Amino acid sequence: MPAIDLNADLGEGDPHDAELLTIVSSCNIACGGHAGDDASMRATIALAISNNVAIGAHPSYPDREGFGRRSAFLAGDELAASLIAQIKKLVSVANEQGAVLVHVKPHGALYNDAVNDSELADIVAGCVAAAAPGAAFVGLPDSEMQNAASRHSLDFVAEGFIDRAYQDDGQLVPRSESGAVHKSLELVLPQAISLVGKVDTLCIHGDTPGAVEAAAAVRDALEKQGVEISALRG
Repeated sequence: MPAIDLNADLGEGDPHDAELLTIVSSCNIACGGHAGDDASMRATIALAISNNVAIGAHPSYPDREGFGRRSAFLAGDELAASLIAQIKKLVSVANEQGAVLVHVKPHGALYNDAVNDSELADIVAGCVAAAAPGAAFVGLPDSEMQNAASRHSLDFVAEGFIDRAYQDDGQLVPRSESGAVHKSLELVLPQAISLVGKVDTLCIHGDTPGAVEAAAAVRDALEKQGVEISALRG
């Protein structure tokens, strides 16, 4: 039976985290860069544990005002220090609750910038290796993120998006462009099905309108086609 993970970006202040955690198999938890604090991390981790959902860190540029979606917000050693602190914080909170951090997935502009920037991707991968040894690195397939994971001997998890439009080169349409976010199941479902076998995990953003309904519909459609929804595990 084919299998795929279904992940969601959570702990960002959206109201549907608890519902999404009954549907997805892995989650990426904001850890203070673009959103999140100790209380939200603890609450999201507790819900993830109760639903047997694999836990990952979702570090970002330290840009709460811009929700981590402003490109090239920080660089170099200053960025590395922030990312390591964010990841270690979530590791610490997870460990307090008896949970293990399985993966790390950059957020927003940091993710998108690292797709094509080998130096930035190397910084992020190095921070994952330093702050969460043994955790996998989640990113866009055939990108500098995947190359950096290899250089740092990290397991790489290739990710596809069910709620975002793609460009012809396989990269995401910038959020600033019309139609960048899929808001109807007529777009979400066929895209999710088409990605099975091409990626290891499918993402739904917690702040996408109708995220709960979309995640549930995708899971149901995939399972009816004989695809197992299987969590990332460390």
